Amino acid sequence: MKKKLITWSNATTVMLALTMIIVLISPQAKAIMIEGLMKIGLFKPPAANTEPEVTVAGSANTAPSLLLKDQFGKTINIKDEKGKVLFINFWATWCPPCRAEMPSINELYARYKNNPKVMILEVDADNDFSKSVPFMKDNKFQLTVYNTASAMPEGFLGNALPTTVIIDKSGTVAARHEGGADYTDKAFYSYFDGLINK
Repeated sequence: MKKKLITWSNATTVMLALTMIIVLISPQAKAIMIEGLMKIGLFKPPAANTEPEVTVAGSANTAPSLLLKDQFGKTINIKDEKGKVLFINFWATWCPPCRAEMPSINELYARYKNNPKVMILEVDADNDFSKSVPFMKDNKFQLTVYNTASAMPEGFLGNALPTTVIIDKSGTVAARHEGGADYTDKAFYSYFDGLINK
């Protein structure tokens, strides 16, 4: 009796192995996989105020002075934006979890872009407009990219990308999340709306 060379079991093992290899070598493939896992609820954003893991230099939860500059040279200092809820996302084009969460941040931006009490700030951790701006255009994201124009305050960013920092209207760091998340999560929208309407 001849053994079949190609069986269902062999074929699925080969397909699984090829998928894993592609995911390991391709940031975009890894981002697509992570985005899928986000959509089924594995990566949740903060849905309540959280104490920062690292105390920001100065006061325990007060937003520090940090200058951000967009590609056109417009500069803002986050410390001067009291009265607004700031969603600050530190990311990089080479980072798969950053790429995976970007569609949800773009949706967040679309939801709040006309609200004068909200600022969505995408900060390229590499400070490289030549890569980050084309990335946004190629993916048809509406988000403005910022680079840091001053030294990063001690304890503000942390050690992981992406890192998202949410500052409430009083200028207090309300939440800090390291790692990717789906920011279209209903619990997050409810939390964010609560900060805006406080």
